[in-house]
Amino acid sequence: MNQIDQAPSGTTGAAVRLHGVSRHWGPVAALDAISLEVKAGTFCVLLGPSGCGKTTCLRIVAGLEQASGGVVEIGGRDVTHLPPAARGVAMVFQSYALFPHLNVAENIVFGLKARSVPPADRKRRLDRAVEILGIGHLLARRPGQLSGGQQQRVALGRAIVAEAPVCLMDEPLSNLDAQLRADMRREILALQRRLGITMLYVTHDQTEAMGMADQVVLLRDGHIEQDAPPAEVYATPATSFAASFIGTPPMNLLALSESGVIPGTVGPVLGPARTGLIAGIRPEALRLADRGIPARVTHAEYLGADTVVVCRAGDDQTLLVRLPGRANLADGARVKFDFDPAELHLFDAGTGRRLTT
Repeated sequence: MNQIDQAPSGTTGAAVRLHGVSRHWGPVAALDAISLEVKAGTFCVLLGPSGCGKTTCLRIVAGLEQASGGVVEIGGRDVTHLPPAARGVAMVFQSYALFPHLNVAENIVFGLKARSVPPADRKRRLDRAVEILGIGHLLARRPGQLSGGQQQRVALGRAIVAEAPVCLMDEPLSNLDAQLRADMRREILALQRRLGITMLYVTHDQTEAMGMADQVVLLRDGHIEQDAPPAEVYATPATSFAASFIGTPPMNLLALSESGVIPGTVGPVLGPARTGLIAGIRPEALRLADRGIPARVTHAEYLGADTVVVCRAGDDQTLLVRLPGRANLADGARVKFDFDPAELHLFDAGTGRRLTT
């Protein structure tokens, strides 16, 4: 069995804390006074759409960007003004950043040579990384002779030999095909568990976040929308944005009338009688029934294990429904969908914040 699949050998990570960290470019705020704590040995995913500030946050932790305000701590040390080399972090970039003229072994130990690590120590670290990643047969090859997955392992090897308590990853799988991304997700997670390091991982892919993270920090426009374990973000999203960002297909967000029903329908009642409410319900929480939300089918997409049905409800609001197996529903069919009331979420239309249901 490859060592990467073995049980963890003990936590060696360091806690990472950000206190009111901001980054501004003139009037534009990439980060606006965010605060978060990542416990030692945790796999934390910084998640969000392009331009939300997640990569800026990672680069500030690494020391590649200078914060406009706030404090960065790693392992209890204030590293806000320290250079990257003094922070105790390793980083894996989206592009892998391998030197094309160096072979795999030379690429992996390049940073150690630059820091004048003794040859015997370099060899020990290289041998350890090679054994963990199973790339001993690649050491004499150059990056141009490697597949995408092999190049990713070399980049991981360079992070391993640094023996840093914190590893930062900036969308490291975005250049790989879907199957290889799934394989590498498992390998990276197993590697983090085995080494016990603290990992901050940037992605816009909510599947990666749900499948890998102990802690998800969902960012939007330089602010933290929600900071919680992935199961909590899915089950109790703090905002309508969090509700729509996590889940495939995303949660249905339906504007309600003053009487608490979907406009254009006579029921069922989804919320209290007041203005400015949005009802949220997951597509997989809906089921075909004789009563419930009335809708008209516009398209049914059979995916093998399930069918995603696109409907129109009330005054032309979109309703997505995920049904198990194959659902034979013709376009234009009139249907009703019932649900467990416990699956209903309510949000304030103005602020987007979650309300008690």
